[in-house]
Amino acid sequence: MPGGPRHAPRPRPSASGGSADEGKIADVIEPVVTAAGMDLESVRVTAAGRRRVLRVVVDSDHGVSLDDAAVISRQLSAALDTVAVMGDFPYTLEVSSPGVDRPLTDPRHWRRAVGRLVKVTVADSGVISGRIVSADPDGVTLDVEGDEKTRRFGYAVLGAGAIQVEFGHLPTELGATRDGH
Repeated sequence: MPGGPRHAPRPRPSASGGSADEGKIADVIEPVVTAAGMDLESVRVTAAGRRRVLRVVVDSDHGVSLDDAAVISRQLSAALDTVAVMGDFPYTLEVSSPGVDRPLTDPRHWRRAVGRLVKVTVADSGVISGRIVSADPDGVTLDVEGDEKTRRFGYAVLGAGAIQVEFGHLPTELGATRDGH
């Protein structure tokens, strides 16, 4: 995949209180997700009456279509059926992609949001808004609103970025690079 090697952090278990161990579930499903060319963003188990709901969030450099979600859902279901990580409870598997409200915290999140308008807290600068011009393993270049030029920030000084929802179209040159045309 473009963008160099991907090193997904272990999804953090949520405070769900369920009997299934989310870390063990992630250990079972992460190789399946990786083999499909995706990143495992999160695993969460919640109680729903006598059942459990296993919510898995995946992402990729090319996004996750409904067909992709259906394929990976079947593959994850097959992998989960081979081991007993869900305990004795029946469960429902939900596979989705991150929403626009997902905070940009990892370099791959920033890279996948190139062309988007974001709001982010920068150490010693406060909250700034700008369009992501580029993102690489070392940092992000933003076209900061109100500035005449772009500014470069290392990840160490950036808080979690928040994509700003825009109504309308991306500028032509940015839309073309996001679509690969």
